[in-house]
Amino acid sequence: MNLAPFIDHTILKPVTTITEVEKLCSEALHYKFAAVCVPPLFVKKAKSLVQHSQVKVATVIGFPFGYSAIEAKVAEIVLAIIDGVDELDVVINISAIKNNDWQFLANELNTILPIIKKQQKVIKVIIESGILTNEEIIKCCDLYGIAGVDFMKTSTGYAEKGATVEAVALMRQHLADGVRIKASGGIKTFIFAKQLIEAGASRLGCSSSVQILQEADQLN
Repeated sequence: MNLAPFIDHTILKPVTTITEVEKLCSEALHYKFAAVCVPPLFVKKAKSLVQHSQVKVATVIGFPFGYSAIEAKVAEIVLAIIDGVDELDVVINISAIKNNDWQFLANELNTILPIIKKQQKVIKVIIESGILTNEEIIKCCDLYGIAGVDFMKTSTGYAEKGATVEAVALMRQHLADGVRIKASGGIKTFIFAKQLIEAGASRLGCSSSVQILQEADQLN
């Protein structure tokens, strides 16, 4: 299995340097990853580095906790679009889920989704599955799936628990076929990556992407 087309090659640590972003983009071009996912500060630079390729540029919004004001998320989205972003990984308001405030979440989505869709960008909604109950995950599938987001994404990578095969399978079971799943958080081996894809993920957020591909070559 060639995993490269499934991978968002990712660097989101708070001390990310421009040199690391340049290396990330170089690796993405070499291995033909689906996208690079970088902090908002580096969107313009990443876009300039991969612009003549099929590699997309993604960034994060409301990252990593999701409790930014809706207006703040809108500002982040608009600025990222101006900088040339292709895909937006948006952390929803996890606190609202835990407070059972689905009206707030609907309002948040209804505010940001038209902005992203009008510019024909891809939206990946991050739900942080590792700290949600199965019932909460299913409610997210209902809300965001019906709204027509492009992806639901399992995790930011900053919670105690990242992607799991079980969460991906649950999401796949409750999402429309047209809504894809991005698994992220703790994906460090080829075997685990393959299991996530088999469970229903069509994109993987990885910072260990190169090592995963090297492991795949060794196994094959």
